[in-house]
Amino acid sequence: MAESTIEKLKLSSARIGSFGALLWLVFIADWILPIDLRRWGIIPRELGGLWGILFSPFLHGDLSHLLSNFLPLMILLAILLVTQKQGWLIVMQIVLLGGLLLWIFGRPAVHVGASGLIYGLIAYLMAAGFRQGRFGPALAALLVGFLYGGTLLSGVLPSVGEQVSWDGHLTSAIAGGLLGYFSTSLGQAPVTQEPVI
Repeated sequence: MAESTIEKLKLSSARIGSFGALLWLVFIADWILPIDLRRWGIIPRELGGLWGILFSPFLHGDLSHLLSNFLPLMILLAILLVTQKQGWLIVMQIVLLGGLLLWIFGRPAVHVGASGLIYGLIAYLMAAGFRQGRFGPALAALLVGFLYGGTLLSGVLPSVGEQVSWDGHLTSAIAGGLLGYFSTSLGQAPVTQEPVI
């Protein structure tokens, strides 16, 4: 079992690395180009802000914003791709549903960053893990959430601060939890074939 997991992680690592490299390339392009790419974030209830649903996970406010998101995101993607079939489809579903919920219910602001995806992945892995009876991935996601600045619970509350997209965290966590619960069945067998990546 452990050998199979290691092999799956090796197979997935190139794509995870490519995803991480894309985050950095977008950040560097935003820094170099004479336009502010962050304006392509999610802007709730504005038609032009719909594009942000696709783009916002790749856009970051500054270097510390990207650095704080990078490692937790890479770890959670690795856990997801090793433990769930069609991991990249799950990522896209979290991004789309969480982004749409933020666009509908979010406060007026330009929302950017991969932190919403992080909260969505944590909620997905916890819901799917407990529903499948696979507590390792669920507990690993919970641990990453607490190590992620200790904001697993406080990061979804308005008290976290005006400059933090707590509503993006909340809507993506809701999306991830719903997808994790409803896209898996009770006691579903662990992934026994190579993941679709």
